[in-house]
Amino acid sequence: MTTTTPGQRPLPPDLATAEQDLLEACSSALTSGDSTRWSAALRFENLRVLPVALRLARALIDAGRPVVLLWPDAGAAALARRDAEDLAERVLDFKQWSSKEDPPADALLLVVAPQPSEYDEFAEICVSHSGPVLMLNGRLEDAAVGIGSVARERRKGFVSVWSQAYWLEPIDGGAVMRVHPESWNVYRADPDGYRAVAELETRPDPETINAILAGEDGPGLKQQLGNVDRFLDGLRN
Repeated sequence: MTTTTPGQRPLPPDLATAEQDLLEACSSALTSGDSTRWSAALRFENLRVLPVALRLARALIDAGRPVVLLWPDAGAAALARRDAEDLAERVLDFKQWSSKEDPPADALLLVVAPQPSEYDEFAEICVSHSGPVLMLNGRLEDAAVGIGSVARERRKGFVSVWSQAYWLEPIDGGAVMRVHPESWNVYRADPDGYRAVAELETRPDPETINAILAGEDGPGLKQQLGNVDRFLDGLRN
């Protein structure tokens, strides 16, 4: 159960509801005209991102968008083609996309889980593609570790162009969520469920989240962690 104040969105009780919110947020972001580089993330452990990506792709295709699914490596792309024969022609890895002589300029690239190690290929694809790009569960924030200052600044610039369409992250004692075009919300785990306790215009950092949760009269840590576990169990099902 999630308790919210009027006008604030409740946390999803299960993965199916989270995916409905994800689709709503991505559709809103892509039609807003605010950016052509969007990021969406479900930040919890043991999530199988492949089925989520395939369901999201099908929903966007049904809405009339020319979607191409991109995976960083050939193995992941092959698994996607195996699990979704109806989407096989739309599934490519980075090298296959980059080698296309005339890639569709208006395609929506749904890029699944790019990591810092794939930064160079991913950045090149984004720079050369004039259409929209939607990154699902990508992790580029720590890409600047261990490289020279010029490359580090270039990577920071690349990371900064991404706008957040969707974010869902369970944390100790609560959760953080953003569904475009709504604000960011912080939820506290209370004995009777999750309660929205703060609304922010930008993504809160860990210190801000901790301060928000500490400023409220919440339950003990054991009760908080129990609620987080139940929330995660619902999302994994």
